[in-house]
Amino acid sequence: MKPQLLDLLASIERHGRENDDRESDRARKMLNLEPETAQLLSILARSARTKRVLEIGTSNGYSTIYLASAMAETDGKIISIERSPDKQTMARENLIRAGLLDYVDLRLGEATAIVSELTGPFDFVFFDGDRSSAPEQVRLLLPKLAPTVLMLADNVLSHPAEIAGYLSAVAGLKGFEHMVVPVGKGLSLAYRSAACTAEGAVGVE
Repeated sequence: MKPQLLDLLASIERHGRENDDRESDRARKMLNLEPETAQLLSILARSARTKRVLEIGTSNGYSTIYLASAMAETDGKIISIERSPDKQTMARENLIRAGLLDYVDLRLGEATAIVSELTGPFDFVFFDGDRSSAPEQVRLLLPKLAPTVLMLADNVLSHPAEIAGYLSAVAGLKGFEHMVVPVGKGLSLAYRSAACTAEGAVGVE
């Protein structure tokens, strides 16, 4: 990643942290990923040569920029969903500053409704939005996933009760290997290979 882009990301992360320290209203917090978690997402997307990414929870575009930088290498594209118009505006501005807006399709609205209308296939899905609705989004996305796919979710260690439904949904998926990486606030990582799909391991146990 170029030094100029790293400097921009550091600035966005710092401003997000300062905002969250001031704000008492959770809806107005940026709730950005920890830098090491965002970096891991980018490394995973690049190493897997990901082409079609779905991000649920854009916020101010901090994690989106990390993923978009990966798409710039793989010639891929991200669909990123955000329900706050103000946050989406910030994300768009930050992506323009990063020179990466061309790799991102920003969608505004409730994630579950938008996910139900998407066609896929997605080979990389990152959940960082409303955790209570994530299990339903997993159900809707299952037929829209590529044969080889990574599904990730943040806050596994920081908000275990809130994300329990998502983890239970992922645990019930056939053909997926799952682990929790103790990075940042805890990253759930579920992987399915094309070989498992070919063997008919698509669905829920």
